[in-house]
Amino acid sequence: MTLDQIIAATTVMPVIVVDDVATAVPLARALVAGGIRTLEVTLRTPAALDAIRTIKAEVPEAILGAGTITTPQQLDAAIAAGAAFGVSPGSSPRLLQAIQASGLPFLPGVMTPSEALVALEAGFTVQKFFPAVPAGGVKVLDAIRGPFPELRFCPTGGISLQTAPDFLRLPNVVCIGGSWLTPKAAVAAGDWAEITRLAQEAAALRG
Repeated sequence: MTLDQIIAATTVMPVIVVDDVATAVPLARALVAGGIRTLEVTLRTPAALDAIRTIKAEVPEAILGAGTITTPQQLDAAIAAGAAFGVSPGSSPRLLQAIQASGLPFLPGVMTPSEALVALEAGFTVQKFFPAVPAGGVKVLDAIRGPFPELRFCPTGGISLQTAPDFLRLPNVVCIGGSWLTPKAAVAAGDWAEITRLAQEAAALRG
């Protein structure tokens, strides 16, 4: 799939931290059941790559990506695990070069206009704006539209169900990342019905 196709398949992309690989498949199924198919599993835990492999094998309807990619080595590992796309919290020339060479659909992370320009010069017109709320949120994204009319963003970090519509109203926002869809307490308790309910709420933001 292309990055445009991946983005078109979702409005809210859950940012998933998997501590126990045994929860990966039921968590992914609960999100998909709620109408959220594009999933970002972050490489923040030792279980992350195994979670990506397992979800890819057992939940084929999910569009599965790897997040928190910060090195070319992590990029290679994510591709080997079967990730369909990648996301980074920030960008460096070395990482951007590796991403270009890999051909993997990717959302490079940026926070400032200078970082956005570096990623744009590397050919990335769709970028992750992170951390969205601490970095200025809606006001900053709206201001960036002037000098960078060609850029589109997936803001992530500090966004909630209540504030999501404010971001989605911006013409340069194509989707948002949200960790509120997978609260740790619900995952630990195996409360998959609650995860599905949260996914349904997020999917309803599509309108």
